[in-house]
Amino acid sequence: PLSLYVMHPFWNAVVKIFPTWLAPNLITFSGFLLLVFNFFLMAYFDPDFYASAPDHQHVPNGVWIVVGLLNFMAYTLDGVDGKQARRTNSSTPLGELFDHGLDSWACVYFVVTVYSTFGRGSTGVSVFVLYLLLWVVLFSFILSHWEKYNTGILFLPWGYDVSQVTISIVYIVTAFVGVEAWYAPFLFNFLYRDLFTAMIIACALTVTLPMSLYNFYKAYKNNTLKHHSAYEILLPLVSPVLLFLLCTTWIFLSPTDILEVQPRLFYFMVGTAFANISCQLIVCQMSSTRCQPLNWMLLPIAAVLLLVVSGLAPGSETLLLYLLTAFLTLAHIHYGVVVVSQLTEEEKIGLRAAEGL
Repeated sequence: PLSLYVMHPFWNAVVKIFPTWLAPNLITFSGFLLLVFNFFLMAYFDPDFYASAPDHQHVPNGVWIVVGLLNFMAYTLDGVDGKQARRTNSSTPLGELFDHGLDSWACVYFVVTVYSTFGRGSTGVSVFVLYLLLWVVLFSFILSHWEKYNTGILFLPWGYDVSQVTISIVYIVTAFVGVEAWYAPFLFNFLYRDLFTAMIIACALTVTLPMSLYNFYKAYKNNTLKHHSAYEILLPLVSPVLLFLLCTTWIFLSPTDILEVQPRLFYFMVGTAFANISCQLIVCQMSSTRCQPLNWMLLPIAAVLLLVVSGLAPGSETLLLYLLTAFLTLAHIHYGVVVVSQLTEEEKIGLRAAEGL
């Protein structure tokens, strides 16, 4: 795989550049912030995903180069944070949660940013297709952590490494050849947008899903599963599935066609709620505690859906989406700060106890 033969030697060289006093969690957070910056930079130049369509003002070439370089830097920092932790002998449960927790939120940032290369015009893919592709990526992520919840081992599919390097290259190539290059078919009538769609789905169906099921089966055969009833095994998937059903119902029953009107905001809302569900699962698997069947963030989403569908708040669907997204974002950040504070305090108590011995 790419990560083993190419990226790991590269990361081993990069990590030596960092001073030993640099905290691994700071490296993790810096990489995440680069993806957030890319998301908002592209939101400025391509707010409604029409910038790559014919007869529309395109994203400036320089912006594509910046986005490509920052995406690769974010991927590199995500690869070296663990190496820095091992190099400085500072691997902690907090580091693991911080890394995977931010990765769960990063999914929506990089998927939605990639969308701008094709956009939603006649040469792109519809906002609903992108919504489904986003869910393929989100379910691929949660599947790996569902596997760890049940087997105790986290398998990260190599498709992630290939996709990150490819995406970075595509951004930079776009700067030189222009978005028009992606309009033309690259094989018969098969367009680049079709390749993009096929790669995401194929990676999930041929790598992530089979490997997770195989590793689960292996643990079952070796009698090393952490949970044994079907209910307990499938518990971590209840909240993600309900989130998918609620959001998809909203799209289909929306009186103002909300996904067409506010696609970027809707994706962000979905990605943030998903990140909270993922973080709570990661905390459960790290602490060997039982996963809760329902994430509380599903309640405000369901309440807004009822308001919208019932017609009790006519003409305010977009406002409700803004308020819901702001509330979920602040709540998720608050959750992250509380968990990090608790883990930091526990680590300090552990260190003091070790020094006392």
